[in-house]
Amino acid sequence: MEMKTKMTSTQTKVKLQRELGLFSAVCLIINSTLGSGIFVSAGSALKNTGSVGMCLVIWVACGLLSLLGALSFAELGTMVHKSGGQFSFYQFAFADLHKFWGPLPSFIYSWVNIMYTRPAGAAIIILTFAEYFIRPVSLWSSMTPETESTMKILVGILALCTITFINYTSTKGFIKIQNVFTVCKITACLLVIVGGQYQLYMGNNKNITTGFEGTTLTISTLPMAFYSGLWAFDGWASSIMVIEEIKKPQINILMSIVLAVPLMTAVYVLMNISYLTVLSVPEMISAPAVAVEFGTRALGDFSPIIPLGVAISTFGCALCLQFQATRICFAASREGQMLEVFSYVSTKKLTLAPAVVLQVPIVIPIFVLFMSVVLFLTPIIAEPKPQFLIALAFILSAFFIYVPFVYQKKRFSAVDHFTKSIQTLMGVMPQEKDNDPDIEMCGEQQCRT
Repeated sequence: MEMKTKMTSTQTKVKLQRELGLFSAVCLIINSTLGSGIFVSAGSALKNTGSVGMCLVIWVACGLLSLLGALSFAELGTMVHKSGGQFSFYQFAFADLHKFWGPLPSFIYSWVNIMYTRPAGAAIIILTFAEYFIRPVSLWSSMTPETESTMKILVGILALCTITFINYTSTKGFIKIQNVFTVCKITACLLVIVGGQYQLYMGNNKNITTGFEGTTLTISTLPMAFYSGLWAFDGWASSIMVIEEIKKPQINILMSIVLAVPLMTAVYVLMNISYLTVLSVPEMISAPAVAVEFGTRALGDFSPIIPLGVAISTFGCALCLQFQATRICFAASREGQMLEVFSYVSTKKLTLAPAVVLQVPIVIPIFVLFMSVVLFLTPIIAEPKPQFLIALAFILSAFFIYVPFVYQKKRFSAVDHFTKSIQTLMGVMPQEKDNDPDIEMCGEQQCRT
């Protein structure tokens, strides 16, 4: 009877559930990474390098740098044990150092991500989805430009509502859907790769054999070449962003990174090779949608699959972007840096907070930090633009919220009423705390080492 009572008490704990296994964690990284970039704007790296050989070198280097960054983040996860990625890392490193300046880095990160970069990124991806979803329909039904434009807006709104509904209703449902979309988008990539291999078999290797001929890489174009490649790898930290929802994190965090990032590197390199079997360097640079142009020339009757693949890829990416954005918001709210209600959990969600066990040599995060500083400063110094000031303004805008509401902790009664209303309407409550055996085990192992 005592054991039954204890079990019932445990089951009433309200926490996020650990639902993502190894396969789902790998799919989360791939789904977040593989958006529209490799299908639409793969020529950017080629434009900034000037040659096929150097372009492929940049893609491999970006994959290696992403892998090192992900391993560094996984190492940080062994100490923090909290979802939210960089936000939780900033909190862990700086929050206790100074009352005002300590929590500021984490707040700026969450403010810029939640208010600017994540919504803007999701909007761009959803609009890309709408464009490629409507394109085949427009061709078949002979839509007028005005009708097509209206349909794109409606499809984009419907897609956003669908993504929100999926993420709101069920984490298990999200996992199943994102796994299916990952398999579908990898299949679309394999279609391009197989089509390229067939073209090579047929002897269409003229563009590839030019090697490093025409390389134009300079100190000013090197960062832009890396940016175009690293943008396509954005998403490598996805499994760490939701570390509290990963099953067996001490194994699956590391394994998901080691499996997903090299796989994406190989896919990107092979897809670029495939494109170059039928597109010259100038054609690949100028093509508005590289994969679609490749499909038209190389895939014949299978070419309509490419726009469908882009639509699937962008929808899945937007789905994962929103999933991660809610975890940043959750982590920031839990630390008192956003509205408290955003840290509440559905009363039907039960999980434990996990930990990760691995060791990364200190030289790796130092190298990643050095490369990040170089890539950040070089374009500002070599070619300053007004856009840099706009980005700085976005960052500085965080101070207007941080000082009164985070540092001075001012509260309005209207916010408390809003929190209570949401709590009643959605059936949510603050996440309950209890001892997590995984974290305790990791702590003991780290102490022994």
